[in-house]
Order: sequence, then C-alpha cells, then structure tokens
Amino acid sequence: MQCKICGNSDNNTVYEATELMLGIRDKHNYIQCSACHCLQIVDIPENLPSYYPDDDYYSYDKIQSVTGIKKFLINKRDLYAATGSCFLGKVIHQFMPHSKIHTLQKTGITKDSRILDVGCGAGHLLHSLQEAGFTNLLGIDPFNADDIQYDNGLKIEKKSIHEMQTGDWDLIMFHHSFEHVADQTETLTKASELLTSGGTCLVRVPTASSWAWQHYGVNWVQLDAPRHLFLHSIESMTLLAEKVGLTMADVVYDSFAFQFWGSEQYKKDIPLNDERSYAVNPENSPFYKDDIADFDKRSIELNKKNQGDQAAFYLKKSA
Repeated sequence: MQCKICGNSDNNTVYEATELMLGIRDKHNYIQCSACHCLQIVDIPENLPSYYPDDDYYSYDKIQSVTGIKKFLINKRDLYAATGSCFLGKVIHQFMPHSKIHTLQKTGITKDSRILDVGCGAGHLLHSLQEAGFTNLLGIDPFNADDIQYDNGLKIEKKSIHEMQTGDWDLIMFHHSFEHVADQTETLTKASELLTSGGTCLVRVPTASSWAWQHYGVNWVQLDAPRHLFLHSIESMTLLAEKVGLTMADVVYDSFAFQFWGSEQYKKDIPLNDERSYAVNPENSPFYKDDIADFDKRSIELNKKNQGDQAAFYLKKSA
C-alpha cells in the first residue's frame, strides 16, 4: 500500500487498530510508511461523521462566561501566554498556565495579528484571545451546525479552508484538527496560499515520532481509530511542509499524562467514555492520584527528550 504523503510503497507495515473512544470496537487498518514514517489509515470509513457524536465530542462544549476580577486576571494571563507581554499576566501564568495559548508565543503574534483557526469547533481558544484584546480573529469549521456569533465580536463560520477566498493571515492554526483531514496536501497548500509573507502555520497534532507509539502500538490512545487519519512523524511533516512551500522552523513537544492513562486503559479494553474511564469517573478508574502525578512527571521528561506523543509544528512561509 502506498503512502499518501511521500508515495513510498515498499516495506510499509500494516496495523489493525480498534475503535475505543466510544467503545464501538470495530477494526481499522493503518499503515506506517517505511520511508517517511507517517502513520495513516488505509480506508476512511464512509460513515466517518457517525464517529463524532455531537453530544459527546469535546470540541463543541459550550464556552463558559467569566466576569469580574477573575475575567480581568484570566485575560491578562492569556495576553502574556500568547504574546510574551504583560508582567501581571506573566505572574499569573506561573500559577495558572494556559499551555494551549502559550504555544502561540513562538509565532511572534501581537494583538493586531490576523489569525485564522481551522477546525476550531466552538472556538474556545479564539474566544480567549478575543477576550484578551485580539481584534482580527476568525474561526472556521465545516462540521459546526451553523455560524456562531459571540457577544464579544468573535465569529466562527461554518466553512472549510477551501472556501476561504482572501489571504494575508499572519497565523493559521490547526489545533488537533489536521489529523482529521483527509486531503492533507491540498489543505496545507491552501493554508500556505492564505498566509502572508513571513507568516506561520501552526499545526498541533499527535505524532508517531513518540515513545507512546513505540511502546503502546495500536493501544496508543492518540491513534484514535478511525477519527485520526494521519499521525505524522517529524520526517513526514517536514516533507509535507516543503511540498507546499513552507519550512519547518521549530517543533515543540507538548504531551501530557493522557498518553499514559489513556493507553493503559486501552490495554485493559476500557473505552474512553466508559464508566471505568479516568475521563468519566476518576474514582472508578484503575488509577490513583499518585499514578496520574507520575504520568505527568514522565510526560514532562518525554517532552524534554522530544519523545512526547504530541507536538506543535511551526511552519514558516518565506518573507
């Protein structure tokens, strides 16, 4: 079977993975390319949308409003997390970090930067940025039921990136949405076209260049068959970026304890939404607080060694 990223068809390894987020337990074949090491599904299910139930999938959780002094402090923290400016926000971030927004700091954005979030669901991250004072934000997601207009001015449009007509975005983000995209090359090509000269495409995804994939194999929780269609390696993401005119500027690993407790559950045949799952009922799960603390510590160590199971890829467009 041929790799959809680099075209190699020699000595690719086939794996059979079980759906275990919802507990359907049907089987799906994946291959890992022997050349670029990208891990990818062989056949995308025709009923793929049925694996994303609206009432369960985390991307569409409602955004909770915050008011008063708590809102003020959170906004200062998020401003620092995204831009590196605001001393008060820096202090708050030390005690109450926002790791997802913090990944934006390396892109060099300001409150005036034009930012597009692709596959953003309800737009949680953009909503936080809008509250922190950012003024040129747009979220898009073709799987939302309708457009979303928030009271703070943020708009989330029901559309795909291929429907975007205008460019000059300073930052285009895929926060754990790119692994769900079937047309990888076409989507990243469009992102490159929409970027301004010197702009950044930030792709945060689970990665096959990780200890968790090597150790857990098909029980790796972030394989997430069949929702995750492509799980890139460093090599395959670098190759894909170069094919569309982008350069790999940096890679930052940002995995956390989920890679351990989720995968250990899958080894025990415990689905993610099961009553025995740590995600649903921690007290009824196989793990104690000390286990989770150990998983957190080990995740930090893996990230430092560039072996965590997810990473932020910073892809730059030439100035």
